[in-house]
Amino acid sequence: MIDMHTHPCDLLDQKIRMDFEASGEIPSQVLATFVRAVEGAERVVVLPLWAPECHIEVSNAFVAAVVRHDPARFVGFANVNPASPDAISQLEYTVQEYGVRGLKLAPIYQQFTPDDEALWPFYARVQELGLPILWHQGTSNMAPTGSLDDARPVRLDRVATSFPGIKMVIAHFGYPWYGDVLALLRKCANVYTDVSVLGDRQWYLYNAMIGAMEYHATDKILFGSDYPGFTTLEMADAFLRLPSIGRGAGLPHVPEDLVEEIIERDSLSLLGIE
Repeated sequence: MIDMHTHPCDLLDQKIRMDFEASGEIPSQVLATFVRAVEGAERVVVLPLWAPECHIEVSNAFVAAVVRHDPARFVGFANVNPASPDAISQLEYTVQEYGVRGLKLAPIYQQFTPDDEALWPFYARVQELGLPILWHQGTSNMAPTGSLDDARPVRLDRVATSFPGIKMVIAHFGYPWYGDVLALLRKCANVYTDVSVLGDRQWYLYNAMIGAMEYHATDKILFGSDYPGFTTLEMADAFLRLPSIGRGAGLPHVPEDLVEEIIERDSLSLLGIE
């Protein structure tokens, strides 16, 4: 089992950030809690998010310190705002300094328009570096000043088609726009999605999965937890309950073996990460 979507701490916990900045080390209790939370996962993608506009400041350096604890198991991604004037140099520095394997982007948090052609040079460099992008391309109640229009998954259409060498994952099945996500999964060979944090949104996840089955796109669904939203095993257990929805009510059925297949999928290999 590969957990494609984790954050190493509560994104809004400023004390953790301040303790790290003061010492340069991850507080032992934070690290121990994270290690327990991802029990059951053979490998774990660890994500930063730097969005001061939303009072979220989990840095690339913080994630790199977590990854150093177990580099064979933990896979670090970077977070850069592509609209920053020095975005390309930030990206290059982070890759060189921390050896990150992918990129996390979040328009609604970082307040940029993903298909603005002014960002094309940044995406071109991402493609040259061979980095996949995990997008938070959906809504969030933690980003009240962000643009819902910029957050719609369909805004990735031109990005994905203009940069076919970038593997892209749309987190949380693009909540609440799974229809957009399904269209992108079938249209763009380089686009995937994940089921992270949807353990407590079973009706949404059920409908998204039925749509993926009908549209023959289940091979592009990846497993993730979105810790601290769920631990790895909590999300796996919630996902495994999905086949019970609609049983006896004449509704379409999500097969148990399909859910197990997604949980056991080698998602990192699909994204070109060894």
